[in-house]
Amino acid sequence: MSSNDLMYMNWQEMIKPERVQVSSRKPTYGKFVCEPLERGFGITIGNSLRRIILSSLYGLAITSVKFDAVMHEFSVISGVVEDVSEIILNLKEVRFRLSPEADPKTPKKIRIDATGKGEVTAGHIISDDGRLDVLNPNLHIATLSEGALLKMEMTAKVGKGYCLSEANKDEETPLGTIPIDSVFSPIKRVNYVVGNARVGQRTDYDKLTMEIWTDGSVYPEDAIAYAAKIFKEQMAIFINFDEGLEPEPDKRSEEDDKPHFNENLYRSVEELELSVRSANCLKNADILKIYQLVSKTEAEMLKT
Repeated sequence: MSSNDLMYMNWQEMIKPERVQVSSRKPTYGKFVCEPLERGFGITIGNSLRRIILSSLYGLAITSVKFDAVMHEFSVISGVVEDVSEIILNLKEVRFRLSPEADPKTPKKIRIDATGKGEVTAGHIISDDGRLDVLNPNLHIATLSEGALLKMEMTAKVGKGYCLSEANKDEETPLGTIPIDSVFSPIKRVNYVVGNARVGQRTDYDKLTMEIWTDGSVYPEDAIAYAAKIFKEQMAIFINFDEGLEPEPDKRSEEDDKPHFNENLYRSVEELELSVRSANCLKNADILKIYQLVSKTEAEMLKT
């Protein structure tokens, strides 16, 4: 065995998951299971993906607003129940989806023109070019009394993470424009859990389960894919050898050494047609699958 062969073994001999199982999928929620992973890689991969998903994905948010006849955020508007500060807090919660044909690097001009008694919601927002959609149109913005008028022009931009109002200041904007804090991230929450995965008779492999909640502007499965791509691009710089020189693994040997899954082990114990007493004993011991049963010793089974 050459030193190069030993080098390639560092990653070629590692067990790798064949696919990511999507156990739950909705426009704003996804649950993903990845197994088997080498021991310790569940936390390594799960924590890295979680941090990237939360910090590094782009989204669209309002960065500034200009009200008619209002010069600063501590003002009040005649006939409007909420003061300007409250309205700004509500605007921070508006979530958008950018249309595919829109240029993400160009700021978007949007506005609200509301008159008369009633509630103003995010659904009243009008886009000048119609290239963005409001994802939470029922979000409360303000309450108007009889004869009230609420007119405001806003700018929405693409960014990532959380941006303070100071960073959103632009000297070229018209007088009276109020910069606001912006929540760009399309991700609401990310959680991951690492459990045990079974390969053959070994149960010390990792099983990574990730849950992702989004605002709907990005699908959860896309969020995890983008994060994985970001991670891959950032890590590539550390590879100090030519990957093109790596030989193809020995397919026959690889198949022989590859752990095989026996699908029958994942069948329910109810399919074994056991007696009622035996079935109840297994159920009380929380033994639901055949693989759980065969992993028990005779002494352990006598205790159930």
